Amino acid sequence: MLPLGFLLSVFLLCACKRDEQALPGGAVNSRPGALKVAFVYSGPVSDGGWSYAHDLARRTVEAEMGDLIATAYVENVAEGADAEKVFRDLAEQGNRVIFGTSFGYMEPMLKVAKEFPDVKFAHATGHKTADNLSVYEARTYEGAYLAGVLAGKASKTGKLGFVASVPIPEVIRNVNAFTLGAQSVNPAATTRVVWVHRWFDMEREREAALELIDRGADVLIQNTDSPAVLRTAQEKGVYAFGWDSDMTQYGPKAHLGSAVIDWSPYYKKVVNSVLDGTWQAGAVWWGAKQNMVRIASPNPALSHDVLLFLGEKTHALKTGKLGVFTGPVVDLNGREVIAAGQEGDDAWLKRMNFFVKGVLGEIPR
Repeated sequence: MLPLGFLLSVFLLCACKRDEQALPGGAVNSRPGALKVAFVYSGPVSDGGWSYAHDLARRTVEAEMGDLIATAYVENVAEGADAEKVFRDLAEQGNRVIFGTSFGYMEPMLKVAKEFPDVKFAHATGHKTADNLSVYEARTYEGAYLAGVLAGKASKTGKLGFVASVPIPEVIRNVNAFTLGAQSVNPAATTRVVWVHRWFDMEREREAALELIDRGADVLIQNTDSPAVLRTAQEKGVYAFGWDSDMTQYGPKAHLGSAVIDWSPYYKKVVNSVLDGTWQAGAVWWGAKQNMVRIASPNPALSHDVLLFLGEKTHALKTGKLGVFTGPVVDLNGREVIAAGQEGDDAWLKRMNFFVKGVLGEIPR
């Protein structure tokens, strides 16, 4: 029997109309004369995190642009052959813009993009482009840093916990940024890391959260796609953060804030550029400056001074006055990797493969 995820990805193309009714059998939401735009998600839109955040942006863009566009999405699409088939099907169904929202979609998108030169493709978190394939990414490490600032203020022990997904530079950056944010207000703060080797696995995420709590962490964060960590924190009476989207509802007492990504500014830019004929392939990496990354719904129990401090840090990121990885930055071995007054550039950030001093854990090789 074929796995359910494969069947969903191939046969159930969920196209959302104004009444959010899904169309059956791979049909695409259609409005006469509208630009057809499709989104492919690695997880369910109900995950409360990564895929939900992308779909929220999809709905925002469609609502703002009205009859100019018609959007569709496919959820639970596995990386590899499944994804390649879905991208090809979407192109054949007349979608002129296709967004792939998982790092593992890069090679399938490259292959399909060559087959459909008139379709504009965009790949989230990737690094390979083509004449009709762009890449886009959020500076999630900025949100992780801001979360670290709040964690450093809220923690009574200085012991923080991080549930990490897969050991790629993006996740390593977020662990380091969270730690540096905490150390900016509590130099003795440490972050213990537990790897789950999955983007979305609620049971593993819960187990990792429990392990971190058992080892003394009183504030948790995650670079995974479900609200399992926040729910576990609520159950155990410690603090935690939402990730990718506002997760307040999953643990309101435990919730210190959510490091959210608002993808709608980028999606609007791409769609408008296709409509007006100015689209060009390239790479973007947006963050607080472009209103893509921020802390949402900080806990109302936080003091006015703490909230004001968070606002100041956010403003400094937006204006470029604060660089998360401004030296001195020291790794676990005590080696200075960024000198005082210097700042790591984007190329350096994208190949990050070390933990900063204060991280407790190893990077799987």
